Amino acid sequence: MKRTHFLKNMLGLGLLSFWGCQNSRDESSPAALASLEVGSEKEGSMQLLRQELKAAWLRSETMTLANVEQMPPAYFTFKYTKEAMSFSEQWRHCVIYTCGQLAGRTGVKNPYKNIKLPVQMPKEDIIEELKKMYTFVRKTIDEIADEKLLEQCDFAGDTIPIWRLIYALENHIIHHRGQCIVYLRLKGIKPKGFYGW
Repeated sequence: MKRTHFLKNMLGLGLLSFWGCQNSRDESSPAALASLEVGSEKEGSMQLLRQELKAAWLRSETMTLANVEQMPPAYFTFKYTKEAMSFSEQWRHCVIYTCGQLAGRTGVKNPYKNIKLPVQMPKEDIIEELKKMYTFVRKTIDEIADEKLLEQCDFAGDTIPIWRLIYALENHIIHHRGQCIVYLRLKGIKPKGFYGW
């Protein structure tokens, strides 16, 4: 199901402009959204939003781990140019960035605050850290308060709700996963095809 279609069904077409699905930049949007969300349907709507977010991240984990599993351990330090990140570094970056951004904007504890991951990591360590990252994201989606999920935050020169930040962080992973698909092809490995999002 497309995200905008899901939101139309969950919240009603009239709320889409408040949630940033249109180009309007009405400064009263957060307050308007908060007042529209108060009521008997709020709990059900928030539960559906959390389920949809977790489903998207579960699918992301499946696709990410399939990508990582395809690369032979000997090529985890492979980079296509001297300046590029290695295959291992691409995924290390995703783990650190995702957890740092989500923790910093939601107030939850960053699992990597006092941990420095090695720049180059073997395949089994990358897989372990990716699984921890995905577990952290799903746990955060489950545990943060409704008000926090709807709260506005600054991100990439814009102001967006936390629930949209969670999608933006998954988009960041998609970007790096796409790069890693090229790494596989450069090593003569045909990437697995995927359907859905």
